[in-house]
Amino acid sequence: MCRVVDLQQAVLARNEDAARELREALAARGTVAVNMLSSPGSGKTALLEAELVLAGQRGTASAALTADLATENDALRLARSGAPVKQVLTDGLCHLEAAMLARHLDGWLPADTRLLFVENVGNLVCPASYDLGESLRVALASVTEGEDKPLKYPTAFGLANLVVVTKADLAAAVDFDRRAFLAHVERVNPGVEVLFTSARTGQGVGLLLDRATAVLEGAPVHRPVMGVPSAGHHHGPPAAQPDHDHAPGTGPDHGHGHGHEHGHGHPHREPALPPAAS
Repeated sequence: MCRVVDLQQAVLARNEDAARELREALAARGTVAVNMLSSPGSGKTALLEAELVLAGQRGTASAALTADLATENDALRLARSGAPVKQVLTDGLCHLEAAMLARHLDGWLPADTRLLFVENVGNLVCPASYDLGESLRVALASVTEGEDKPLKYPTAFGLANLVVVTKADLAAAVDFDRRAFLAHVERVNPGVEVLFTSARTGQGVGLLLDRATAVLEGAPVHRPVMGVPSAGHHHGPPAAQPDHDHAPGTGPDHGHGHGHEHGHGHPHREPALPPAAS
């Protein structure tokens, strides 16, 4: 058992180094990476497609890398936005790792890319432990998944810089308890902003792009309490977030100084970095 734990720690330590290098490389080229985590079927591809379309309309050079165990379906959908898109097939691996991401970015990521959206494998367990060199980590959950999602996956939601609720147009139909969801998010990640969106109706579309653009322009990122105790873990900046269509009590107070009862300090960084593509 000790050898298994040691191996896991070694793997995460290597990923930590790779993530730090990748974060530095992306910063040097003026690119902000957004790591999007969710369960399968959360609707994050639909939301990301809408955000990429809007980014193009605003003139913000953006790209997307999407990871799946099989099929290129998500890449084909995202490519409709007109943004550069790359599909990564993990061949059964349940998450992306920093070095893997760096290899796929090398020679592909356009040099003028300002925002890189990484659609991680649909899984809220494995990806939560791996930093990808992102500046903004986003945990997504649809209203159809239940209000207790943050409690079931405290690491994924507890280490997020931003939480996004999708399929908000179905909230009444599935009897979604917004207040309970917000309370659960606050419990695992005090002070984090929660956005409510619907790719189908357009509710909240553009807010994720707003937050990512703010980070690109130097705004601080919410720093999760869960990520603070472990020295050496830097999961993105703390972030100022504009007050628009976000949940009451979870807005731009940045969550500084909040206590927190979950001690899940799973590391989630360790990537490698690629040179800019021309």
